[in-house]
Amino acid sequence: MKYSLAITLAAAVFSLAACQRETVVQPVPVAVPGPAGATGATGSTGSTGGTGAMGNTGATGSTGDTGNTGATGGTGATGGMGATGNTGDTGATGKTGKTGDTLVIVPAPAPAAPTR
Repeated sequence: MKYSLAITLAAAVFSLAACQRETVVQPVPVAVPGPAGATGATGSTGSTGGTGAMGNTGATGSTGDTGNTGATGGTGATGGMGATGNTGDTGATGKTGKTGDTLVIVPAPAPAAPTR
């Protein structure tokens, strides 16, 4: 298949040459593949690809809801009343005084009338 066109052309040239004897036509050389050549050298290694760019940082999350306020503590119990102090001892009774002498107060005599 690869050389069918070249062979067809060569056959056409030969058939035309048979009709015209005056002209001398050189045959067309047909390439025939030869043995395979030596393997070529290995190509150089490709360069290493660059490091990819770092992705963007994600958005910060929203602030959480505020917690509930705790319940108010109960009122403490009223303290008990203190004990009443003891009544002090009664003081000793004083000694009865001695009965004194009875005094009779006599009015002073009226001055005497002057004599003449």
